Amino acid sequence: METLDVTVIEPRLKHSSIFEKYDALESGQSFVIHNDHDPKPLYYQLIEEKGRSFNWEYLKQGPEFWEVKITKLNEGARSLTIGELVAEDIKRAEVFRSFGLDFCCGGGKSVREACREKGINPGEVENALENIAKEPNLIKQNFNDWELDFLADYIVNIHHKYVSESLPMLHEISAKVAEVHRQDHPEVVDVASLFQAVAEELTMHMHKEENILFPYIKSLASVNRDKVRIAPPPFGSIANPIRMMEAEHESAGGNMDEIRQLSNSFNAPSDACATYRLLYMKLEEFEHDLHQHIHLENNILFPKAVQLERELLNA
Repeated sequence: METLDVTVIEPRLKHSSIFEKYDALESGQSFVIHNDHDPKPLYYQLIEEKGRSFNWEYLKQGPEFWEVKITKLNEGARSLTIGELVAEDIKRAEVFRSFGLDFCCGGGKSVREACREKGINPGEVENALENIAKEPNLIKQNFNDWELDFLADYIVNIHHKYVSESLPMLHEISAKVAEVHRQDHPEVVDVASLFQAVAEELTMHMHKEENILFPYIKSLASVNRDKVRIAPPPFGSIANPIRMMEAEHESAGGNMDEIRQLSNSFNAPSDACATYRLLYMKLEEFEHDLHQHIHLENNILFPKAVQLERELLNA
């Protein structure tokens, strides 16, 4: 299996070299990218240009070098990703959450790939998915069938609103718990710091979505319904701001995952006061909402918007 050392390629030629290498693969073949930083932006570029036609597997993750094995999948043989499975049936989200499998930021992996990385028996997850499929569907929303402008408005009015209303209270009580309990439980200082980073990033993130990205997505939906020509966007292609949004999702999700680890999965210690317990309860609620929020964007809204823009521009 050949390794492509990206560190020695001239910057302006890196993208074309990687894609030429990928295009030359036969189905089932692989190559490895060797880089001096996480090549995750390439993952999103491959998704944009090649769809879910490949497997992305980290072999080495820093601190000095990163190596990723990229495999071209056989046509028609690709397993649905976790994100796609949840997009088909939101009930599956609870199964993945119970096993600690990320269906939002990490939703681009297959069940077996995600299980392998976590050391989980994939058969147990698949059995749980089969069992939940037999349960009556009490959730009426089929987000996958919604018009893009309606889905964008839903995200703003439900998830953005929840985040905006939750941040001040969570900032206040996380700072209070850090101040009062830092001696006996020093991890609460890191929890407060990490949540402050989440709050600052999400505040700017939602502003960009509400004022730039979502209005353009809504215009795509309107143009498609009215059967008129679309004006070229100022950012070149919708894939450009979407890559930025997905990277910010990953950053916020990573900070929340670190908070979960520091907080023993949001389980307060036995000597915790009422405010301490409230903090962990609200942080878990916040994480739950964030996972659903990111899932709707990464796995439904964004890929459909990219596809719709491509169809309209090529019409």
